[in-house]
Amino acid sequence: MPSVLQTVFALPLRGLTWLGGQGTRAVAAIAFIAVAVPPLGALLRPYVTEAIFLLLCISFMRVDLVALYGHLRRPALVAAATAWTTIGVPLIVALAVYATGLTNSSPGLALALMLQGMASPMMAAPALAALMGLDATLVLVTLVTSTALVPFTASLFASLFLGGMLSIAPLTLGLKLLGILAASLLAATIIRRLFGTAAIQRHKRPIDGINIVILLVFASAVMGDVATDLITDPLFTIAVALLAFAVYFTLLAVTTLIFRRIGTDRAFAIGLMVSQRNLGLMLAATAGALPATTWLYFALTQFPLHLAPYLLMPIARRLTARADTSSGAAANSTI
Repeated sequence: MPSVLQTVFALPLRGLTWLGGQGTRAVAAIAFIAVAVPPLGALLRPYVTEAIFLLLCISFMRVDLVALYGHLRRPALVAAATAWTTIGVPLIVALAVYATGLTNSSPGLALALMLQGMASPMMAAPALAALMGLDATLVLVTLVTSTALVPFTASLFASLFLGGMLSIAPLTLGLKLLGILAASLLAATIIRRLFGTAAIQRHKRPIDGINIVILLVFASAVMGDVATDLITDPLFTIAVALLAFAVYFTLLAVTTLIFRRIGTDRAFAIGLMVSQRNLGLMLAATAGALPATTWLYFALTQFPLHLAPYLLMPIARRLTARADTSSGAAANSTI
């Protein structure tokens, strides 16, 4: 009997290990699978909040506390990056939305953009940075600090800019965000205590596989209606998709330029984090009570979120190679 149980558990474990080893390829494939199988989206849509909660748990569970404390001893860069992603980005996005008159011409799209600006970076950002060979620790520390602040900053910006566009009060939004983050952090802490950091590190690949499965659940739930929207109104859907890509790459480029003095590779890592906004957290906090256009934009942002890390991998490799060459040359010059 024990051998039978070992075989039963070994097969899914091998599958998750293989899936976790696919890296950015698997992340990119998720967006296409989610669109290609609409019934999957209809089945999984009620579980968006649970999927976000599990993604947060896994991310908090894998935080490298030693690296976290090391970066917190040098807080200037972390503070600057945190201020940019939690205050600078939502403020600029909100002002751009009002300046272009989008609040009147398309309130649902305006709401989507402002919720995107107010969101914290995705919890998967450090893992994506690591897969691309970038400074994942810097991304992780900034992610932790900005995520801790987002219940307060999101509530503030919602009260300033959203008005009656949001179905819940700004204070309620902040409290829900705080509750989701606190609960996931508590669950992750319990898991770390039960199994230990060493065991989590040993099982990195299968945990990556679980992460990809949960990402598929979330993407399917959000993107389930994209194919229908494309058939019903192709021009509008394509325009919204192009906007989603434009916002993603604009955030990436502007952030990289702002922080270029710390080194292009590290600035690119911060840019990747800032462009990867955690819209799922905003969906969970609002319980999905959003206009159809907002849902459509959130769905189409999954394409740049899932495809960009794969597409940007060659750039990241060149930047890290250049940084390694520069550091090696500096070390040789001091000998």
